[in-house]
Amino acid sequence: MANNYEHSNKRQRTDDGTRDPEDRFKPAPSPCVHVRGLSDQAIEGDLVEAVQHFGAVRDVMMMPRKRQALIEFEDITGAKNCVEYCQGNSIFCAGQPAFFNFSLSQKILRPGEGEDAKPPNHILLFTILNPQYPITVDVIHKINGPYGQVQRIVIFKKNGVQAMVEFDNVESAKRAKQYLNGADIYSGCCTLKIEYAKPTRLNVVRNDAESWDYTNPSLGGGKDGPAGRGQPLLQEPRFDGPAGSNYGGFGGPGGYYEDGFDGYNRGPGPYGPGDRFGPKGGPDRFGRGGYEGGQGAQGAVCMVYGLNMDKMNCERLFNLFCLYGNVVRIKFLKSKEGSAMIQLGDPISVERAIANLNNVFFFGNKLQLSMSKQAFLQEVPNPHELADGTLSYKDFMGNRNNRFTNPEAAQKNRIQSPSKVLHFFNAPPTITESEVFEMFDNAIGKRPLKMKQFPSKTERSCTGLVEFESKADGIEALIMVNHTPISSPGGKSPFIFKLCFSAMPLTM
Repeated sequence: MANNYEHSNKRQRTDDGTRDPEDRFKPAPSPCVHVRGLSDQAIEGDLVEAVQHFGAVRDVMMMPRKRQALIEFEDITGAKNCVEYCQGNSIFCAGQPAFFNFSLSQKILRPGEGEDAKPPNHILLFTILNPQYPITVDVIHKINGPYGQVQRIVIFKKNGVQAMVEFDNVESAKRAKQYLNGADIYSGCCTLKIEYAKPTRLNVVRNDAESWDYTNPSLGGGKDGPAGRGQPLLQEPRFDGPAGSNYGGFGGPGGYYEDGFDGYNRGPGPYGPGDRFGPKGGPDRFGRGGYEGGQGAQGAVCMVYGLNMDKMNCERLFNLFCLYGNVVRIKFLKSKEGSAMIQLGDPISVERAIANLNNVFFFGNKLQLSMSKQAFLQEVPNPHELADGTLSYKDFMGNRNNRFTNPEAAQKNRIQSPSKVLHFFNAPPTITESEVFEMFDNAIGKRPLKMKQFPSKTERSCTGLVEFESKADGIEALIMVNHTPISSPGGKSPFIFKLCFSAMPLTM
């Protein structure tokens, strides 16, 4: 047994040595959980998102080459909740089921650390694995900028390619580590391994491609600033990227794109640093931003809880949330029933949705909303099916039913909290009251109490108001009927029947 014990102690340095190593396939409960079978695209933030409902997460160690990770919960209860749930259910991480079991370790210890592990620091150590493209201060600054104020960056190549990034506070460093650890800067290469560094301050003697002090831009005669200010960054992958790559940083929609936009609704775009969202301030071609902007490091993802899963799907959530901003992506969470995440075009839209929809009641449930810590939603390659047979993930970028696609379109929207009165528009000019009532009756089993049709200046379409018995009925009607196609005799394409809430009382 001595040899076995020594082998186990070498294999797991954090094991306390009190268990028979032959029991490693049935380890005792521990605050530390071992994760296997991760997607190649999974990052630390995906893991936290997948398990945060089981308990508070203290630390995550990614092992991207092995497609494994360790998760340390704040207490053993969170770990037990996670492992017990996984025994009879799948926990999806970055769109792929992963396997969770107790670790032989009681806590996460990083290489070179003892029991007195380093506490979180405002300086991070980045190790870039498989660096197929040049790593400069511009690249490092670009990927860290959304999470806080970067003060200094130093790149060194003694042990491969590494960099230290100094933030102005610990919380920004924590946020950057959570969302970037395990990510690819470019698709399939330049994988990030991130740890807390030991220094308390970085020493920069000159501003150049491998070091920069952002608190002293003129240091060492760097007159022009880092290369490419105001121009698209990462041009090497744009023109010379690996065959078949999408040039996307972080393996998907959260990274850089060939036109210079990033996945966080910020940073200079192809039209220069003052025009991030396309000509005349319009949205980019990925559906992000909109005319309102997307400034700062705040994300644009809304957490949604309390959904009736017998009634709701991606399209129906879109029908409701499109009233408050451009909908980019929607993802239902398999690990928490009745929950979803919605990425909107900008943080203002998320705040607008929360202000108007939080705590409203429909389909027998109370909707609860909050701002997510996620900066964006990654694409889900293999979404699971919902109760109605539709998929749990949908990308709405470029969807014609988004209503904030440019300043002119946005100005037409009257932001209104849910009500029992709905304004309908873009209906066929010949539609009758009985046809409108029948459409709602077929969708929700309820008819409006009354309807008022407005006189039309043209005969191209019809508009008016319908009133339901309660606000809940109005919400359900909008969710189920909004964007219903209606054919018109002699028309080449159907009318898309559109709805929004109205504060106007319906008087007959």
